[in-house]
Amino acid sequence: MKKTYRFKKAFGPVASTSGIIVFLAGIVASYYSLTGLALVFIGAFLGFTNTSTTIDYYNRRVKFSNNLFGLIRLGKWHDIYWDMQLHLVTSREVYTSYSRGNRSLDTEVKQTFVELYDAKGHSLFPLKSIGKNEDPEKELERLRLSLGLSTEPV
Repeated sequence: MKKTYRFKKAFGPVASTSGIIVFLAGIVASYYSLTGLALVFIGAFLGFTNTSTTIDYYNRRVKFSNNLFGLIRLGKWHDIYWDMQLHLVTSREVYTSYSRGNRSLDTEVKQTFVELYDAKGHSLFPLKSIGKNEDPEKELERLRLSLGLSTEPV
């Protein structure tokens, strides 16, 4: 069984929203001129590019990928070994955009991830993003049991 977990947009919330607006404007403009297709291409790239992780529970492997245009997945499969570990990691990112009056608008995004660590304790990549309504400890335990990993250093 494979399960895919999507993460954040590649260019942040402001550029992603702008990309969707440019994409929609490009669709309207392409009705009148073929140069609108360039807007569709640029808008789709900015608006829909994201990152995700696919977990193959049956074969015990994980794939971290960048999804270009939200469709084309670029990444490679990594096998899960018995000495790997899972940990909870909380991240806080601030995206800043400036208005016409040179006022900054800060958008803060706090997320909790279940991350995969190798045998040496180095972070490999996030496996799943925990939502606000989910219990992080329960999700960590569920993934740990599903993959047969530990949460403590070996």
